[in-house]
Amino acid sequence: MKNVNAPVFADLWRPHPAPSLPRSHRLWLSRPGALTAGLRQLGTVELSVLRECVEPAPAEEACALGIHPRAPIWVREILMRIDGVPCVAARSCTPLQHSRGIWQAMRRLKNRPLADMLYHDPTVTRSGFAVARLDGRSGLYGVAVSTDSPKMEPGRPGEIPLWARRSVFWRAGAGLVVAECFLAGFWTLIPKP
Repeated sequence: MKNVNAPVFADLWRPHPAPSLPRSHRLWLSRPGALTAGLRQLGTVELSVLRECVEPAPAEEACALGIHPRAPIWVREILMRIDGVPCVAARSCTPLQHSRGIWQAMRRLKNRPLADMLYHDPTVTRSGFAVARLDGRSGLYGVAVSTDSPKMEPGRPGEIPLWARRSVFWRAGAGLVVAECFLAGFWTLIPKP
């Protein structure tokens, strides 16, 4: 699958990790290929679907998809654990009509990763990554905060920043945003470079 340029940046998202981030953060935030494959190198990965629903597109996801804010989108939110430790919260979305057509397979994945449908189709292309320190402007923020350890909740003393990456997959002109947030537990499991 090749990378293509697409409008994935809004106020929150940047094209590259900040040089001031630890090397391990920069590596994972820009790691090519399926994230699930990388996580499996660290231990046993379990994926749980937290929510699948229709909702109005937040401005930052609408921008990435090239649609109007508040247009209906299909949303899938998941949590991935490595050896029982919550490590990655992810949110995927596509315009509602594409979830019933071009991207309808995402509605049937159950507890399988999106990679199962994205990386085996030569007609799918992927944008470059965008990177963000999450805050309330992102649809992924609420998912990450609700699945991360309460003591790590942003805004509390000892805050651990919630770093995320996002890209847009394209098939026949239809976009699918995939955003993945690395939770506090993830950074304790990875080997230090």
